[in-house]
Amino acid sequence: MPNVFFSYCHADEALRDQLEKQLSMLKRQGVIETWHDRRIGAGQEIDAAIDDHINSDEIILLLVSPDFIASDYCYNIEMARAMERHAAKEATVIPVILRPCDWHHAPFGKLLGTPQDGKPVTLWPDRDEAFLQVAKEVRKAAERRSRGQQNTAPRAERNDFNGGSAPSLIAPDGPRSSNLRMAKSFTQLDKDRFLLDSFEYIARYFENSLLELQARNSGYEGVFRRIDANRFSANIYKDGHDVAKAAVFTGGQMGAGIYYSHGDSFGGGSYNEALTVNTDDQSMYLKTFGMAFQTRQDQKLSQEGGAETLWGLLIAPLQRNR
Repeated sequence: MPNVFFSYCHADEALRDQLEKQLSMLKRQGVIETWHDRRIGAGQEIDAAIDDHINSDEIILLLVSPDFIASDYCYNIEMARAMERHAAKEATVIPVILRPCDWHHAPFGKLLGTPQDGKPVTLWPDRDEAFLQVAKEVRKAAERRSRGQQNTAPRAERNDFNGGSAPSLIAPDGPRSSNLRMAKSFTQLDKDRFLLDSFEYIARYFENSLLELQARNSGYEGVFRRIDANRFSANIYKDGHDVAKAAVFTGGQMGAGIYYSHGDSFGGGSYNEALTVNTDDQSMYLKTFGMAFQTRQDQKLSQEGGAETLWGLLIAPLQRNR
């Protein structure tokens, strides 16, 4: 059974936990075992523990982000050793692109990144779908390595190399669970900040999308207007005539949420769709009310997913055949 090593920066710990959750079926089936530095127990040597796994685990996931690339330890030590073992066919290295960054010029840039097309996980409308694609690639890699190592010695025997060195400090003698993740809790401050950050992201998303729509489609003009910190409008014109209008706002008498209204009216208790902040045991995410025909209430949306959902409400009528 191949062992999977997570090489990551602690700034991305929440995303690592979400990925490990998506790998649960592989662990239940005995396809893989996983390890990361949070498994190091009190009294164990941190560097020795990491070295043991980076030098022996058969699958290495590079959880790539700006923080990962900026980390001297992740980049110069873990990533460098991982690429050496990949070149020697001792391990399979899989770049998992968590957040947007300039990763194509890194030594692992020649490898096929996951999720699909190397699109960062945080830019997917549904992060579960993104991590599912990663899990599928891990399963394929595990199956390839299992087929190629059917006759090799088990991992416990390989620890006796180098003239009978001391046994690893990592793996306990008896069986243990891999289900060691603890639930996270989020304060109201965390939720409020996520809501405001999401509103700012959606405002930038609409402004940039209107500019790009105008650049790509002759005769169309997009107008973005920021009213104040909690409101903006987005209008689309064709040959000078308004063909689509939207008002997006947050806060006020409507309560905590991001509200979308067709037309240019703010508030008044009327809206066509809304996003609210929800949490699970690992992360915060956006969820729609499911009021519009094309929206789904069961999705856990990232900030991009929420922005694309609302943008779709504005542009969908212009994309239908008349």
